[in-house]
Amino acid sequence: MTAPSAAGLTPGSHGRDRLAEPLRAVVGTKTATALAKLGLETVGDLLRHYPRRYDDPSRLTDLADLPVGDHVTVFARTKSTGIRPMRGKSGFILSAVITDGHRDLDLTFFGKNRGILAHREHMLRPGRTGLFTGTIGEFRGKRQLTHPDYLFPEDAEERTRAAERATLPTPIYPASGAIPSWGIRAAVETVLDTLREEDVPDPLPEAVRAERGLPGLLETLRLVHAPRTAEDWQAGQERLRFEEAFVLQAALAQRRAEARAQPATARAPRPGGILDAFDARLPFSLTAGQQEVGATVAAELARTWPMQRMLQGEVGSGKTVVALRAMLQVVDAGGQAALLAPTEVLAAQHARTISAMLGPLAEAGMLGGADRATRVTLVTGSLSAPARRAALAQAASGEAGIVVGTHALLSQGVQFADLGLVVVDEQHRFGVEQRDALRAKAMHAPHLLVMTATPIPRTVAMTVFGDLEISTLREVPAGRAGVRTHLVPLGRPGWLERAWQRLREQVDDGARGFVLCPRITAADDAVEPGTDLTEDVPDEDGAGDAGGGARGARGDGTARAAGPPPRPLAAVDDIAARLRAMPLLAGVPVGELHGRLPADERDATMAAFAGGAVPVLVTTTVIEVGVDVPDATIMIILDADRFGLSQLHQLRGRIGRGTRPGTCLAVTSAPPGSPAMERLEAFAATTDGFELARVDLAQRREGDVLGAAQSGRGSSLRLLRVLEDADIIDAARGEARALVDADPTLAAYPVLARTIAEQLDPERAEFLDRT
Repeated sequence: MTAPSAAGLTPGSHGRDRLAEPLRAVVGTKTATALAKLGLETVGDLLRHYPRRYDDPSRLTDLADLPVGDHVTVFARTKSTGIRPMRGKSGFILSAVITDGHRDLDLTFFGKNRGILAHREHMLRPGRTGLFTGTIGEFRGKRQLTHPDYLFPEDAEERTRAAERATLPTPIYPASGAIPSWGIRAAVETVLDTLREEDVPDPLPEAVRAERGLPGLLETLRLVHAPRTAEDWQAGQERLRFEEAFVLQAALAQRRAEARAQPATARAPRPGGILDAFDARLPFSLTAGQQEVGATVAAELARTWPMQRMLQGEVGSGKTVVALRAMLQVVDAGGQAALLAPTEVLAAQHARTISAMLGPLAEAGMLGGADRATRVTLVTGSLSAPARRAALAQAASGEAGIVVGTHALLSQGVQFADLGLVVVDEQHRFGVEQRDALRAKAMHAPHLLVMTATPIPRTVAMTVFGDLEISTLREVPAGRAGVRTHLVPLGRPGWLERAWQRLREQVDDGARGFVLCPRITAADDAVEPGTDLTEDVPDEDGAGDAGGGARGARGDGTARAAGPPPRPLAAVDDIAARLRAMPLLAGVPVGELHGRLPADERDATMAAFAGGAVPVLVTTTVIEVGVDVPDATIMIILDADRFGLSQLHQLRGRIGRGTRPGTCLAVTSAPPGSPAMERLEAFAATTDGFELARVDLAQRREGDVLGAAQSGRGSSLRLLRVLEDADIIDAARGEARALVDADPTLAAYPVLARTIAEQLDPERAEFLDRT
């Protein structure tokens, strides 16, 4: 559908600011205090706190899948109840059983005497049907609710209203111990009853709603919070999903329009320049994908408005060559290119790789340098003062056509003579503000190319990276031998022993091997099963060794029962010491690498590993991206269940990059059938990064999919599911782009503009803190 023009759209009313009214003034102090514990402070917050699901009063809740540790509200019937003395201590226990007709759930209440519990026993008499809310616990292998809240509709309302409610869908809200679902429902009803159309300004333009047959916002909120049929709440949710997609796409369209409105220096290809000389010295042919993307990038660099493109591709698909050719085109046109990398290891790797690929073309003014050449310089936080002064001088004077660096490139002391292209590698490690800080160092808006080796499904790309055009490399250059992956269960000690034997065999064959650990030292905090490894000590570049890729690693997803302390996770220092003492590896030098090492020590370690002097490297995920050692053929990942799928795929991409096949051995203690084991089985089953991305995102929460900017109270996406709602996102994208093309500042749509400002504010890295 073609979006209506601006002339056909009328702005909504600003209305009174009822949505910003504190809840305390509407529902009372006690209820408002309880709601505040859920992050609900205003009328608008409460109305955007949508039901988690809807129960049919004629059907009981299925009790089959209630994870331990979850706060739940269930609609069930009491089956039995009884009071008995506690064993070995004073007091009594009221035990009740509720049922869905097929499965049971225990309820437990404690009291000092029988009389205290007698009233509850009467309320919970068998045969009564009601709502029960609390946190699922476990005792002696059985799930239970301890001291749950409960509500029997006929006790809380007049019989006439109770009878009516018995025929309507029952909204079940995300709740807490401070306030149950029915308490939230009562508060919502109190608020809704006081609102008029003008009190609820609608961010969706009227013509867009009319074109799609969508209800207004107030009517939508009534459909969602007080439905009379299942069709009501389904229609309300459909409207809200479109609204969420539309608001985000409008914001992305604005950012895209702002970038296009800035003037940029055209950097057209220059025949006979460094790029042509580089192409002539390439020892291999570009893949069809590299040629196609290269042509697109070359054409966009020649325009007078800035290129805004993301290049995603499989691990080892040759993104660096595409980026380097773009940088050389800019250098040929008299400009400079800056490559921003997340870690010093990756930045140094890029600088070495680019210099090696260019050869004499990177030795301008040096003995043996080509007649037409440039210089490559590295800027990191750990450079010595003299080296830093020299690097900064080369960047500021323009002597260095290509400047590679970490976050240090963002510092005020770094200047460029004529920055024409910014390349951001593994861009999910950087927020938009960091990206823009580097672009601000240019006289005119520089062209932008961001790269990622984490494949992104199309709907996620439209939702999170909608301000960028996207190119994809799927082919892997010819000659790569590939990698086979096997799982090594810790429950079978002989399998781990065989893994170390394979490592020795590969080393004896002249190859290199990685041993991956989730921790740096044995003294680091142990992590219980089911805990994310998102908190780690950052290296000097600010990138934690555990890495953002561990998001979504949830173990078995349940609370841990009391028992022996968890097994400590593998640590670099401990594992390296064990390997050195292992008779099987006698005479094999073992190195250690992680983000806490000084930069010069890390560089020396990587050089020794690449050269073969230290053929076994025990490391953290500091080698996750960019490290290219063709002779690395084996990787053993310890505690592999502690990493997310995308990170595992990245790690595996460090081996099999030469002509010899690679072997990846994922060691795990995850129990069979657990989500962690399912994740590892998917990892072992395929090396297709796009398929793994689909599986990974399907397992993760929506907030994880979208990044920190879309999670928590300020999230603009509450109902939209980017993996399932492709049609909605597509439609919203077209409508929003047409709207913004006609009115870039949204001057005619103040409610939409205000919604974007409120939901997607700059403090969340302009709604895209893609970390």
